[in-house]
Amino acid sequence: MTLPMNDGRVAGTERRRRRVHEAIAAAVRDGTALTASTIARAAGVDRTFLYRHRDLLDHLHSVGSRSVGPSPGAGTTESLQADLANANARAARIAARVGQLEQRLSRELGEQAWRESGLGIPADIAEMQATIIRHEQRIVDLSRDLEERQTELEAARAANRELTRALNQRG
Repeated sequence: MTLPMNDGRVAGTERRRRRVHEAIAAAVRDGTALTASTIARAAGVDRTFLYRHRDLLDHLHSVGSRSVGPSPGAGTTESLQADLANANARAARIAARVGQLEQRLSRELGEQAWRESGLGIPADIAEMQATIIRHEQRIVDLSRDLEERQTELEAARAANRELTRALNQRG
């Protein structure tokens, strides 16, 4: 690029940048919305100009956050961010719960379809499984009773040994 062309391009950019700064200042004075679209339109530049010149966009956002006070009923930025974080966490919990419910529904519908198709467990097998469960519980109960009786037996044997030892020492 030749030097005069480069100088012209730089001068045009500086003019547009100056118009953007003036448009921001005017918007703050007038109380108009501080958005990239409104400022670009007021400055007579394309919105992409603001996005290509990140410092201008940052300036627009910083002025916008300073000049706009909290609206009635709205919280501070921190409280709004906390509300957003809470809403996101709640949405995640709800999504997880929906997933659990979908799995449960799928399982229930699958079992229902299995039973209705005649491919499910016949009633007599289900009854036999219930009987097996009752017998297994009875085995557990009897094993516990046996352990208690063995403990009592060992205690009685120990007492018997002590009595026999005491009788032998007298005699």
